Amino acid sequence: MLEGVYVDNIMMHSETRVYPTEPQITAGLIVGSQSFYKYSLRESTYPTLSIVDEISDAQGNTIPAGHYELALSDDRDFLILIQSRKAIAIIPVFKIDIDMSQYSVVRDNKALRKQKKEAKEIAKTNQKREKKGLPLINKDEDEIYQEASIEYVPKGGYYLIRYERGDVKAWGAIKG
Repeated sequence: MLEGVYVDNIMMHSETRVYPTEPQITAGLIVGSQSFYKYSLRESTYPTLSIVDEISDAQGNTIPAGHYELALSDDRDFLILIQSRKAIAIIPVFKIDIDMSQYSVVRDNKALRKQKKEAKEIAKTNQKREKKGLPLINKDEDEIYQEASIEYVPKGGYYLIRYERGDVKAWGAIKG
């Protein structure tokens, strides 16, 4: 009888619970230990740049520390720092490198045959998965390698920003 009264009284208090209201550890990871800032959001196609210290120039303009998307302009002359879909800074590009080796593969007959074969295999697998009620495989969403980094070069007194997405690499600099 005493045990029943104790449990009822504990459950009446809003701040005290016998068991936590939600699991504290999910999927073997401690909540808050995931480094989500290293990976861009699903709807974003730009690499994420993490700036640890505030960057300021001689005119007093500052870029606060935070996580930014780094985009390359259409004419490939500028890198654009984006936060919450707003351009924060425009950085001139001083070097760009485009890997042309993948473009020759597009016109290669062997590569085309291999792509057709993979498409047939995926279609066959999707038919089987559809019968069993499993989610279909979508080959259209290829993973594109993307990376952005920033480092301070003390010899020149500037920040070197490196942008890489797919076959395009670009380098920009901020005088700091």
